[in-house]
Amino acid sequence: MNPAFTIPAFGPMLPEILMAAGALVMVLFGAIRGERPGYGMNIIALALLAVTLAAVLILPSERVETMSGSFVVDGFAKFMKALTLIASAGGVILSLDYMRREGISRFEYPILIVLSTIGMMMVISANDLIALYLGLELLSLSSYVIAAFDRDNVRSTEAGLKYFVLGALSSGMLLYGASLVYGFTGSVSFPVIASVLQGSAGIGAIVGLVFVSAGIAFKISAVPFHMWTPDVYEGSPTPVTAFFAAAPKMAGMAMATRVFIDAFPGILVQWQQIVVFISIASMALGSFAAIGQRNIKRLMAYSSIGNVGYALIGLAAGTQQGIQGVAVYMAIYLAMTLGTFACILSLRRGNVMFENVEDLSGLARTHPVIAFCLGMMMFSLAGIPPLAGFFAKFAVFNAAIEADLVALAIIGVVTSVIGAYYYLRIVKVMYFDEPAERYDAQPAGVRLVLGLCSVFVVLFGIVPAPLVAAAGAAARSLF
Repeated sequence: MNPAFTIPAFGPMLPEILMAAGALVMVLFGAIRGERPGYGMNIIALALLAVTLAAVLILPSERVETMSGSFVVDGFAKFMKALTLIASAGGVILSLDYMRREGISRFEYPILIVLSTIGMMMVISANDLIALYLGLELLSLSSYVIAAFDRDNVRSTEAGLKYFVLGALSSGMLLYGASLVYGFTGSVSFPVIASVLQGSAGIGAIVGLVFVSAGIAFKISAVPFHMWTPDVYEGSPTPVTAFFAAAPKMAGMAMATRVFIDAFPGILVQWQQIVVFISIASMALGSFAAIGQRNIKRLMAYSSIGNVGYALIGLAAGTQQGIQGVAVYMAIYLAMTLGTFACILSLRRGNVMFENVEDLSGLARTHPVIAFCLGMMMFSLAGIPPLAGFFAKFAVFNAAIEADLVALAIIGVVTSVIGAYYYLRIVKVMYFDEPAERYDAQPAGVRLVLGLCSVFVVLFGIVPAPLVAAAGAAARSLF
């Protein structure tokens, strides 16, 4: 190769460097500007996320390693980073009006979102256990603060404290597992671990893998490490909940895929059992526990647990088709989640936000467009064709069947049918119950996010090829 065209050592890290430099500029600008009202910091954050997304997209798709092999960029990393940046931008846009009305529009919020996003991008490209942990901690510490961002609200501070305590526990489990894997393989590097564990692994390495899996399961809200999710989702400010439901899930699933496929490909049978168990438990709990929920944010917490279970079906397959299914599922889940939270943020009357299912009564008569969009999101989450959610579930179920995991696919279909009940109950409340008072007009940012997500959910069923092709290229880069 001509030296003039050689990528510099930090070239693959250009998006992360841009974000870090941007975060420092935002801290300086915020300190100088003070607490003056306005959307200046949010606009800077959105511009930074957009520039970083462009930087991610221009990176080469072939596998490139840097930082002594600790950091890797390939097609899969590019795809998942793009989803993460879009999710973070959606979280910032949804927060614009809400934070101002609630009196918590402080300049630190978009900075924390940016710092959290840097951690997510590091996690997605981590190629050894140390880099993985550093990225995870940067993501987690920022998340603990924004969960408790409404510091005068008891529910918000409680959410932040619960998230912090349980997050510290999960970090300890991940570190303990990493130390065991290092002790029994002699390396923290994913390629070296993969070569050492080719075909067989001792009991110590398997125990280490279990603890690492527990730390990952906490990040993606998978059963049995989901206990923080309903309380944190309910207590956090609603735009923060939307952010938690979208961006960290993208990074968490990318992290799980990277660890299992890159570091432990030779012991597929062992980790497949772990992933299958977590998947079944998450789908079952997500379907049954949400049935009795009255708070929409708690309902969406259990919905996210169930959706992680469905995505893990693709990972359990351990094949290129399975990883393609995971990538497609997460992209569609992102649109459905942000669209649903945009509808929840529309339920405002004066200075009061409404969060219960009963508050949606007769919404079809008072706000027909919002009701139609939310109904569409609910049908899509339930997996009803021809909306995008059906094709997401079809992709992972098909991958499981091709990998001879027929029982897992059948359990997925059954739990999906059970879960449809609580999604359709929301549609019933909106269209058949007596209407409540009208809500305030939607803020422009909420309308924008809802419109884009609604168009995506409908259009994917008509033109699925671009996303499927991009997900296929991302999956091929791992094999």
